Amino acid sequence: MTGGAWISTWPEPGGTPVHDSRPVLLCLPPAGAGCHQFRAWQRPLADSAQVWGVQLPGRENRWRDPMPDTFDEAVDAIADEVRARLAPGHPLTIFGHSFGGLIGYELARRLGPAALVVSGCRPPSHWDGAGRGIVEDDEELNKLLDAGGPGAALLDPDTRTLMLDMLRRDAQLSSSYAHTPGARLDIEIHAWGGTADETVTAHQLDGWAEATTRAAHRMDFPGGHHAVLRNPELILPRLADVIRAASRPAAPTHL
Repeated sequence: MTGGAWISTWPEPGGTPVHDSRPVLLCLPPAGAGCHQFRAWQRPLADSAQVWGVQLPGRENRWRDPMPDTFDEAVDAIADEVRARLAPGHPLTIFGHSFGGLIGYELARRLGPAALVVSGCRPPSHWDGAGRGIVEDDEELNKLLDAGGPGAALLDPDTRTLMLDMLRRDAQLSSSYAHTPGARLDIEIHAWGGTADETVTAHQLDGWAEATTRAAHRMDFPGGHHAVLRNPELILPRLADVIRAASRPAAPTHL
């Protein structure tokens, strides 16, 4: 498949190299959104990680790029680019919100990161099968768009149409997902959500424990489905803690 890069990085003030020794935080946005929102995370996380964003086609700097035919095609392309850009063994933490969390999980199966953080995202078995992806019905897509915040009501008709089209394409991509049971991840999973989220329940977040052989930690933040993205002052210090703990070299084993 042709098109631009799947990974976006951004120059930092003072000319700090994008590729350095700090752990990488790979960020995946929700359906219908681009990854440039994560650029603002660079400065508060500067002591902990370099921030990379995953950009699906059809948005922001990839507006004209074609969408992949299937979910697996997208994940494989992202994983290939990460492998090409990241040295073997370099500490990697994956963060994904909502639909981005599902992509993040499948990337974790391919890349073996140090940790996986998902927010507002049902565990993979809840995405499998007809009707469990993002609903393609226009009424539901409008509700999903409006759930993005009060700014949605201020969109002009043309912009709203474009955003709905982007959501519709992501919905089609999600419908091609089929969870393939296999070995559980051997990393800690952090499942975060909003206390007033009507889309993903606390019980569903607890279901992420089934995806790993290690600990799964649930954390709740005040707000709805996008609570995690809307509370950077709350979540970024916790994310920095996750990155530092996950990237710490393992203690030597003494016989």
